[in-house]
Amino acid sequence: MPDEPKTLDPAAAPADTTARPASVRAAGAPATAGDSPAPGPARRRLLGLVAVGLVLAALNLRPAITSLGALLEEVSADLHMSGSVAGVLTSVPPLCFAVFGITAPRLARRFGPAAVVCAGMAAIFTGLILRPFATGTPAFLAASALALMGIAVSNVLMPVIVKRYFPDRVGSMTGLYSMALALGTSIAAAATVPMTDALGGDWRLGLGVWAALAALAVLPWLPLLRDRAADAVLPAAPAAAPQAAAPRITRSRTAWALGVFFGLQATGAYITMGWMPQIFRDAGVPATTAGVLLAVTMVMGVPLAFVIPRLATRMKNQGPIVVALGLCGLTGYTGLFLAPASGAWVWAVLLGVSNCSFPLALTMIGMRSRTGAGVVRLSAFAQSVGYLISIPGPLLVGVLYQHSGGWALPIALMGGLMVPQMIVGSLAGRDRTVEDEC
Repeated sequence: MPDEPKTLDPAAAPADTTARPASVRAAGAPATAGDSPAPGPARRRLLGLVAVGLVLAALNLRPAITSLGALLEEVSADLHMSGSVAGVLTSVPPLCFAVFGITAPRLARRFGPAAVVCAGMAAIFTGLILRPFATGTPAFLAASALALMGIAVSNVLMPVIVKRYFPDRVGSMTGLYSMALALGTSIAAAATVPMTDALGGDWRLGLGVWAALAALAVLPWLPLLRDRAADAVLPAAPAAAPQAAAPRITRSRTAWALGVFFGLQATGAYITMGWMPQIFRDAGVPATTAGVLLAVTMVMGVPLAFVIPRLATRMKNQGPIVVALGLCGLTGYTGLFLAPASGAWVWAVLLGVSNCSFPLALTMIGMRSRTGAGVVRLSAFAQSVGYLISIPGPLLVGVLYQHSGGWALPIALMGGLMVPQMIVGSLAGRDRTVEDEC
């Protein structure tokens, strides 16, 4: 992994020389809470628009993936994919997130975070509207990759947007967009099969309808394209505040622990989104019910994604939350191994709780750096390293499933990964910042 550029992000804050938590300090934030000016009408409108944009963007960060998971069997049959090729297809999301996510800081420096997120939503729309027209696997993968490229840069910049515009509400705003992300994920998982049936059973229409949601998400970001205009109504930093170089993330043990934690939780999440409906269908669960079970898993993140970040910001060490979520996942995989059909609803709930490691990881990204420059680099580093780690997981599950003829080995792999996830997550949750270590 090459060292990150040393140029400061324009969204980054002047350095804070005190050791205050990252959830309190951020880009453009006043030196002390008492110095914060009363929010004027222009600033209130701006922050309201950003909040709406965050929610709509978050709603679009997973339907491209979970809608495909619900129809993977139909897509694979129509495009003549083997189990191994289908495994490659489920590995495309983390691959795109790793490759394109690392470009987000450079793009944000040049065009501004809001402009990049707006372009990301446009890319999602374009990819989803083109995907139904694919007549072969290469074209389908290319259209999917375009949508996933938009998701990748938006993934990285969500914590940056929160840090920049809501420096004193990192926990609550991270919870808000994490909740919207979980809602979009679960709705796509539950509604794709019924909508496909209502549209005549054509999987192409069932996948294509999600382009409309992406088109809607472009709209609130358009007024924010002129980043300087947004800056004019944000609170100004003190003129005497010293500037600091961005931390060299690759020297931080906490950054590496956070990256590995992010990767292991992403591995579980993308295996779940890509293969969980098929696991239940092979156990005798009807296709529609299997989609609903995936939706149950995803919808658990709606309330918990709001609660967990707020709880995490109130704790100095997030390790206990990491362990609690990991134990839920370990129990869920054990049940999926022993009785996949009879206890399906219980396992779906437990795995949904475990998947809330994702909003926890996003929250820790905001807490493990004191400055905006640190957050943008830590976000890009942790997510890119994490998604690189997660690439082999869905592919390996597909290969094991095809060659073993069942789900015993894949599920054992999923459960086994929960142990190192709890270990590195506890290390990443310690009360320290990357600036201290770099």
